[in-house]
Amino acid sequence: MSSKFVLRAVLLAGCALSPITAQAQNLSAEEAAALRAEIQALRAQVEALEARVGKAETSSAAAAETAQKATEMAAKADDGVTIKFKGAPQISDEKKGWSFKPRGRLLYDFASVNAPDGVVATGMGFSNELRRARLGVEGTVPGGFGYKFEIDFAGGDAELTDAFLTYKTGGLTLTAGQHNNFQSLEELSSSNDTSFMERAAFTDAFGFERRVGISAQYHAGDLLAQAGLFTDNVDDLSSDENDSIGGDVRIVYAPKMGETQLHFGGSGHWRSLGDSVNSVRYRQRPLVHSTDTRFVNTGTLGGVNSETAYGLEAAVISGRFHAAGEAYWQTVELASASDPTFFGGSMEAGFFLTDDSRSYKGGVFKGVKVKNPVGSGGIGAVQFNVRYDRLDLNDAGIVGGTQDGYMASLIWTPVDYVRFMLNYARMEYKDAAIVAGTDRSYGVDVFGARTQVSF
Repeated sequence: MSSKFVLRAVLLAGCALSPITAQAQNLSAEEAAALRAEIQALRAQVEALEARVGKAETSSAAAAETAQKATEMAAKADDGVTIKFKGAPQISDEKKGWSFKPRGRLLYDFASVNAPDGVVATGMGFSNELRRARLGVEGTVPGGFGYKFEIDFAGGDAELTDAFLTYKTGGLTLTAGQHNNFQSLEELSSSNDTSFMERAAFTDAFGFERRVGISAQYHAGDLLAQAGLFTDNVDDLSSDENDSIGGDVRIVYAPKMGETQLHFGGSGHWRSLGDSVNSVRYRQRPLVHSTDTRFVNTGTLGGVNSETAYGLEAAVISGRFHAAGEAYWQTVELASASDPTFFGGSMEAGFFLTDDSRSYKGGVFKGVKVKNPVGSGGIGAVQFNVRYDRLDLNDAGIVGGTQDGYMASLIWTPVDYVRFMLNYARMEYKDAAIVAGTDRSYGVDVFGARTQVSF
């Protein structure tokens, strides 16, 4: 029986009994009128109480409906749909194979390049730039398929970075679309996770970039094998005359000895430039990207048929300490001259001043997972790194110069997905492409800083 019904019954009973009561007790007319007034006042109070009870019952019904919806959502969640936060929401249904996650990064750089007074170049002194500004999505599709699509807006125009489809079965992954060909350990590691603002000099000097192609990789235990056929970067395929093609292969052995992660790798690369392109140019900036000045530069090499390259990799992660080294030889097949072989390589070591460690997975370095982040009573992760970086563009009569970099970096990661970096490099040049007065051998000091957020 509802509260409204009870209240109304009480009211009606009072109204019905009032004249009987007055007659039974032989009340005067004035007393009877006073009693009727009291009953009317009581009726008004009961009606007001009825209104309040009605509102309460409505609210109760709404709460019940909300609870029902929550129960239905919980039931759906129990059916396999989950939402996790990894810098951005990741929605997945593990039972059906669907997942979706937005991704992005924002890297802003500041730098200063200080050369001897005799060097005349517009890129000296202070510079800054939006180094990367990427947005994209990645996820999986039922049946073992996956996808990744990402665009970089840092240059002012939209530039496609990754755009590919994958298929996974067991330890085998097949990929089709624009993605990294298998150049080197540091090139394949994300720019979000490198020890310095820029990768080793040879990776940029020798034109490492994403290209359109198909590839396969097989991962079993400590062994990783990767191979693929590639054409050119999607921005360079606007003409049907571009018929360049190449092949890449990389083998990695990555055993663990207790808590120590080891990495040993080798790669081979061949690329035919095709009929529409017959020249290359190898050059490199002094550590930072915000200057366009290159102190080492082969100039344009014409009559090029193909490029062949070989690379070696080694790395170790043990607690707070890590070290890595790479060597890379690039040979250019020229139609009318001796084939020069240029060299690039680097060695680095780093140590966390906090109780953190560098991560590693799938043949590449990954970002640090901060153990004591800012906001949770900690100071974040603090890491110090040193590097020696060598690039030699002199061979077979071609004098592009040599660059030896002695570098240090300090990285503060207050929380996952946010980093601040300070870099210093002393760059020593011989046979430099830019003459300092009459001298082609001199040193350059470079300072750099970066703010970064990624998800």
